Amino acid sequence: MKILLVDDDLKNSMLLKRFIEADEKGYEVIYANNGIIGLEYYREYRPDLILLDINMPEMNGFELAQEIRKTDKRVIIFFLTDRTEKVDRLHGFSLKGNDYIPKPFYPEELMAKINERFESLLLKQEVEYKIGETLFSPNLSSVTFLGETHTLSVRQTEILQLLASNKGNLVERDYILEQVWGDASYSNSLALNVQITYLRRLLSDPSISIISLKKKGYILKDES
Repeated sequence: MKILLVDDDLKNSMLLKRFIEADEKGYEVIYANNGIIGLEYYREYRPDLILLDINMPEMNGFELAQEIRKTDKRVIIFFLTDRTEKVDRLHGFSLKGNDYIPKPFYPEELMAKINERFESLLLKQEVEYKIGETLFSPNLSSVTFLGETHTLSVRQTEILQLLASNKGNLVERDYILEQVWGDASYSNSLALNVQITYLRRLLSDPSISIISLKKKGYILKDES
């Protein structure tokens, strides 16, 4: 799981980064010291969760969240801030922030919130799928064929689960984009093309194929 930390307080951010990365879950933390760089890193790394300060130069946390939410309704956003007025909290939630955590806070409390959020996502993925001779385990983000296991990214897992749960049927392109990215924008459409290419490479079972219907969507076929 990738976490993007955007905060102009370098010293405390480095302490928090080390604390999170020391967790047994093995989170990767990418750090940006302002909103402009934070937006660049969001687009480059596509994190699963963003820890976002509000008071930053050039682009503040509210502005960054607003920009991200134009194309991505699903990434988790936690605001970390010393702005605790009711109007600020309401504004944060109006931007579809998932949590609003006042500073100072206990790092252990933040970790508990992060772990709970990711665990709730994984609980939704407990079912396993047998596709041809391949075992797809969404909770492990993995596919296994003839004893060889490949690990999937979070978005690859979500895409394959949509296809597997509708095996043999068309899953509309816009539906996948809305479910996985939260928005059917052009940039997300290009990202979907890339992820489908990766999935085809990872699914080495010859009885499985992902059929593309131009401008319509995809069908997961099992010819076993």
